[in-house]
Amino acid sequence: MDFELRRAREKLEKEQKDRKEKARARLDRERKAKQEANRQREAIEASQRARRIDAMEAQLKADQQMEENILVGRGISFNRVLEALPFEGSGDKIKLPPSCFNDLSSEGAFDKGPLHFQLSVHHQNNSSPSETITTHAGVLEFTADEGTVIIPPHIWNNLYSKKDPITPLIEVKYVWLPKGTYAKLQSQELGFSDIPNHKAVLETTLRQHATLSQNDILTVKHGVLTYHLHVLELKPSPSVSVLETDIEVDIVGPDSLPENNTQHVLKPLTFGKPESGIINQGDYIYYKFTINDETWRKISSGYAEIEVKLDSEAKDCDTDLYLSRHPLLFPSTHQHGWSSHDMGSKNLVLGSKDHNVGIGGYSVGVYGFKGTTKYNVIVSIQDIPTTNVSQQGQQSVSSSSSSLVDTVECGNCKHYIPLRTIGLHEAYCRRHNVVCEHDGCGVVLRVEEVKNHVHCVKCGLAFHCREIEKHMKVFHEPLLCPCGITLEKTQMVEHQASECALRLVTCRFCGDMVEAGTLAVDVRDRLKGLSEHESKCGSRTAPCDSCGRAVMLKEMDIHQIAVHQKN
Repeated sequence: MDFELRRAREKLEKEQKDRKEKARARLDRERKAKQEANRQREAIEASQRARRIDAMEAQLKADQQMEENILVGRGISFNRVLEALPFEGSGDKIKLPPSCFNDLSSEGAFDKGPLHFQLSVHHQNNSSPSETITTHAGVLEFTADEGTVIIPPHIWNNLYSKKDPITPLIEVKYVWLPKGTYAKLQSQELGFSDIPNHKAVLETTLRQHATLSQNDILTVKHGVLTYHLHVLELKPSPSVSVLETDIEVDIVGPDSLPENNTQHVLKPLTFGKPESGIINQGDYIYYKFTINDETWRKISSGYAEIEVKLDSEAKDCDTDLYLSRHPLLFPSTHQHGWSSHDMGSKNLVLGSKDHNVGIGGYSVGVYGFKGTTKYNVIVSIQDIPTTNVSQQGQQSVSSSSSSLVDTVECGNCKHYIPLRTIGLHEAYCRRHNVVCEHDGCGVVLRVEEVKNHVHCVKCGLAFHCREIEKHMKVFHEPLLCPCGITLEKTQMVEHQASECALRLVTCRFCGDMVEAGTLAVDVRDRLKGLSEHESKCGSRTAPCDSCGRAVMLKEMDIHQIAVHQKN
């Protein structure tokens, strides 16, 4: 009996415990479900609240952007997203579609002065990069296809400097830019300041631009050279207009030496201090020096002369020496002012009798003619001793006249020998000396030297047999000019100095090195000796210093004479 009661009581207690645990589990589930529902409700409310805030911020930003556009554009709001297409051109002026012309015209933009635009890379899928790349440009014409903007290399390289875009979309926005007053530029290559009148060269490049933007890279070409200038600072704003304004420009050199620089660089030479180096066959290494006012006074007075000397250390190798006066920066086989091709040591002397010498900069070119060799080059000022030339002349004339009385001419060497020893001299001379029979030579040679004495079959000049091979290669091997003419060295130097249409000359109006081209189309310009480039460049106007009237540069001298009676 007791056993059955105990079993019943235990069963009842167990059932009660199970019911309590189930009730407790049900309460836990209900509490968790309620908490989860609250969390979901709060998340939905937070998401809705965030969307409302984002919408309000976007509307506020759009309103602010509209106000900024109107303020920046001085009452003109113009903003387009267009597909960018490149074209080969210079400067920073873009091509827009005709619809942009209609929109700008309706906004009255053409009454506000020159058109300037801010260009920035448009990012799709609402992606917002940490730094948006922007630059500025002018407009060239409104002939692009609808939905596109055609941009020159300057704009393309500044917007997409790292890699080509997958989808080149550009946001074009009309802006008003103040006129620039100051610019600080940094050359990324060495040697830009070595260009004669380099600021005039920069001015020629900027003439093709309408704007400048901070951090842009400006490409400047000078003949065959290309320089990249980083825009470090602009005033009065980070982006300025360069149209019809005078800008003060500071140019600084690179912070470090550029790697893999393929352009030639002029290394400075100090008078009396040698410079050494190693040069390979076919390569050029260039140096520079300057003749200042004081040095030129000594040279022009006949008291001093400039000596350029080049020595090579290797016996089986050889070099050549070239020299030019600026603006020719890099003399070569085709184009130079002076040259020396002697075997061994090379010397060039610049004195007062040379009409091509004057105040200014000079370039020294060391050319590796054969093999790899170490060389030493030095430029020095050699003083000329002052002597009484007239007394020396009188003494020489008197001594020669007195000697001719007691001398006779040797039949072999043609020298004048004292009469009392003429017999012994002729006997010795005919045994040991030989006169070169080449037409116009007549050099007296020792018998053992005859085999080494040779003449060039083309020009007839006399050389040592070891020098004739180099002479033929340097002076008589045909050289091809870029214009298509093939000439020997001497004729090639004259051709590129005064005849070649592709030669680089200094424009008398802009100071830049440009191709000479053909003569001007205008007959009056041809009579003035203007080239094709100078005829166009001289058509630009500038205010007269005397009356302020705008006069074409090529007619400024006539204006000064005819109007102001100035020579």
